[in-house]
Order: sequence, then structure tokens, then C-alpha cells
Amino acid sequence: MKTRHISFFILSALTLPAMAQETYESATIATEDLNGTARYVGMGGAMEALGADISTIGTNPAGIGLFRKSTGAVSFGVSHAPAEGGYLTQLGKWGAESKTPFSFDQAGFVISLNDGHSDSYVNVGFNYHKSRNFNQVLSLVGRLNGASQGKNAYIKGLRGSSYNGGYDVGLNKNNEFLGYDDANSDYTSRNFSQVDYLQWNSLLAEEDENGEYVFGYNDGSDFAFARDQRGYIGEYDINVSGNHHDRIFWGFTFGLKDVNYSHTSAYRENLVNSRNEAVGDAFTVDDRDIDGYGLDIKGGIIFCPIENNPFRIGLSVSTPTWYTLTSSNYTTIANNTPYGLYDNGKSSESIKYKMYTPWKFGLSLGHTVGQDLALGLSYEYADYGTTDNRIITDEYYDDWYGNYDIESESDKYMNSNTKESLKGVHTLKLGAEAKVSPELSLRAGYNYVSPMYKKNGVRSSCLDADGCYYMSTTDYVNWKDTHRITCGIGYSFPGFNIDFAYQFSTQKGDFYPMESLSAEGITSNPGATEVKNERHQFLVTLGVRM
Repeated sequence: MKTRHISFFILSALTLPAMAQETYESATIATEDLNGTARYVGMGGAMEALGADISTIGTNPAGIGLFRKSTGAVSFGVSHAPAEGGYLTQLGKWGAESKTPFSFDQAGFVISLNDGHSDSYVNVGFNYHKSRNFNQVLSLVGRLNGASQGKNAYIKGLRGSSYNGGYDVGLNKNNEFLGYDDANSDYTSRNFSQVDYLQWNSLLAEEDENGEYVFGYNDGSDFAFARDQRGYIGEYDINVSGNHHDRIFWGFTFGLKDVNYSHTSAYRENLVNSRNEAVGDAFTVDDRDIDGYGLDIKGGIIFCPIENNPFRIGLSVSTPTWYTLTSSNYTTIANNTPYGLYDNGKSSESIKYKMYTPWKFGLSLGHTVGQDLALGLSYEYADYGTTDNRIITDEYYDDWYGNYDIESESDKYMNSNTKESLKGVHTLKLGAEAKVSPELSLRAGYNYVSPMYKKNGVRSSCLDADGCYYMSTTDYVNWKDTHRITCGIGYSFPGFNIDFAYQFSTQKGDFYPMESLSAEGITSNPGATEVKNERHQFLVTLGVRM
């Protein structure tokens, strides 16, 4: 029976000089939502060839070249994300309810240098919008089938070395159990995660009657999980675009992204002994924040292939977003079993890293029928398997040029996992706008995003990569395709317009509390539990024309 109650940290002496992040956390930052003006959202985002909406500044910058008058717009909204599963009570008093936050979603303007007489001119524009809304509550219960976080940590210890996807467990001078590269190494293994640290120093080791340490693990019977996810990515875009004889429209956008992400997750696994008798539980709470910035460049063109015909074709390309990010966590574990050395423990780390998203390519079609009907179709492709997780190798101040520089290199091991877990994503947008009267417009759209995650994708903690060392949770979700249905209404006054939009988004996924591992005849295979992510969004845009 344990009698000590102690808290412990991963020591700064263990921190590695090179830092990078892991596949699934990078994927959370790399994706985007459908958001912008109410007109853009109401048409499912299918305006890349139609243009003349400020939200196209971030998808096809040439769309800003279709403005013939200066304009400004500001958008507000409210979204509702129900708590999937409704099992928060399984975690005691911890938990969060469904989210319905008010949001400032967009603000921007376009200055048109059209003199009213020429059919060739240049526009400049600026726009802010939330490209990613992280607000989500996910909660569920499921079977563990004998798997547990402690069992996974024990299996990695059996593997004995980093080369074999594990580590060699030993005591350091502070009497803490650490995982080393191998039995002859003094270096901490990079796949010895914070979760492993907490498990080995609370549950997996005990002292026998002779004062010797003995090791063991407990199987898990079932789990309860909840995550309250918060934050956004704000995107600031500056655009230069133009019109050439009303046949060719071009544009470039320079973007800055501001990342603000945080979550609190709680995970309880109920444990059993070798006779399948309940022995208590282990309860882990993880708080994580990710902050930083990213830069990208977008270019686009829209052209009318048939003279005096409103049919348009749009082409666009976006560079990777070059992110510099800092991720920090504070993680606690409560050992509510009679086993192990300590009743509780805690771990805290902060890392700085770089991550580059994939290139993105777009093709779009647009057509207007008289003055009463506009139709749009857009297609985008980005291969998220090429996401580049990067190790920071050096940070320094250049006295000669007066610049602060960060040097980095690709993390080949983590990027290999990214390629095996993520894939190319196809986005299809369909939209229509009909004018019921010169003032009143009705809109509808559909937006489809194919799965980013491969069915057998794994958030692995067994890689010789720094992203594994800094992992403080083991769960992951292989999200499937996303369906968005939108509609909207707009009313135009002289020099002013007001637009409303509604968006319903739904997505299913497979939740895994941890990866499957095995060694020396011991297997941990928790299986998947289906989860769902739904969101309702109401949006209003106020616009002015000059």
C-alpha cells in the first residue's frame, strides 16, 4: 500500500535542445473552417470565380479585382457546438457543457482605384477573419479491452531501447524513473513521453519487503473521456489585385495568421487486477496551450474565356503557411489504486517549434444568368501528408543585420508518421444566389471536405522524435469527411447591405484512447469508439459601398 503523496515535474535538465511537434497536434492547426462574410458562407464558399466578395481575398485573391466600388464589411456570429456523447458526469464534477459563444468573425475593406471610365484598374484590400474555430466539447465512454496507459508504458519499457520503439527504464540521481535510449546510455529516450513519466513514477513501480523495486501494470476495463477545446486562428490578409479589360482579373494576398488554441482534457480509466477484479482508477487532467503565428502568400487569376459572356474560370494557389509555434502543458495524474509509489503527480513543459502546412491549389467556375442568378463551383486540393514538422536547431540574434533568426530542419521520423497517417484532402463547394427582387437575395450552398486522416492513421509515441517526448496525452481521433449545408438571405439598401447566413457542419470520427502496442507476448489494443462533431453557426454581415 502506498503511503506517500508527492508531486513531481519533468526536470528542465531533461529538455532536449532540438524541438518539434507531432502529427495530430499539427493537423489540428493546419485545417481551416468555412467562415467569412454571410454571403460567402451562405453560398457554401463557392465564390472563387464569381468574386466581388471580400472573403475571396484568402481563397482566390483575384476575386478582389472584380470590385468596381470601394466597400467595407464587418461580420458577427454565434455558433453552437453540442457536447458529443453527454458522458461528462462519468468524470465526476469535471466537465464542460455545450458551447454557444458569440464571435467577431470578419472585418475588412477594399479600396477600388477604378475611375469609372476605364475597364482596367487596380484594387487594394485588407481583411481579418477567423479561419479556424477550435470551440468543441467532446465526451464519451468506451471499453478498453485490457489496454491501459500504464500497460502501454510498460510495453515500451519491455522493448528496451529507442531503436526498438521503447526505452530502458532506470533511476536518475533524483530517484525518478526515466526511459533511456538503451541500457548503456545516459540520454533520455525521445519516445519517453510525459505520459510515460507519470505512469512509471506513480503506478508501475513498487518497493517489496526487501526495499527492492518491482514493476507491473494493470489492465483497463473501460474509460471516460472529455475534452473542452477553445480558441481560434485569426487571419490578417493584405491584397493587391486588378482588372484587365474586364476579361482577366488577377490578385496576390499576403497573410499573417495568429494562433490561439487551448484545451482541458480529462481521462479516467478503470483498472482491474489479474483476476479481473476492480482495483480503482487512474485519472489524468491535461491543460495545453498553443500560441504563435504563421505567414503565407496566395495568388490567383480569373478569366472570361468567351468575349461578352459572363462565364468565368478561376485558378488559385497558396504557399504553405510557415508557422512558428509554442506549445505548453500542465498535466496531473491521480492514482486511485492501492498500487504504485505515489498517489499523484504532475508534469509541465513548454516547447517552441515550426510547422509548414501543404501547398493548396484551386480551380473554380462561375456563371451569372442575367441579373437574377449566380452559380458557383469551386474545388481545392491540399496533401496534408506532406505537412512538414520541423525541429528548431538554433535561435540567435544576428548582430550584423540586427535580425532575430531561427534555424530549423525537417523531423524525418515524425514526417514519416505524418505521411502514413494523413492524406490529400479534396474540398468541393457548390453555391447559388437568386435575386427575388432588386433588393432581396436568397442563397444556398453545400461544402464537402474529404477525410484528412487515413483509416489506419496512428498517433504514435514510439518514434525517435521530440514530438513524442513532449506528448502529455495519448488519445487521438481519425476524423472522417465533413459535410456543410448553408443558406442565407441578403437585403440591399442604397450604399448599404445586410446579410444573414446559417451553416450546419457535421463530421464523424473514430476515437482511440491510445495506440495499440505489443511486446514479449503482451498486447494492448483498445479499439475505436465512434464520435461525432456537429456545429451550428449563425452569421450576420453589415456592409457599406462607396
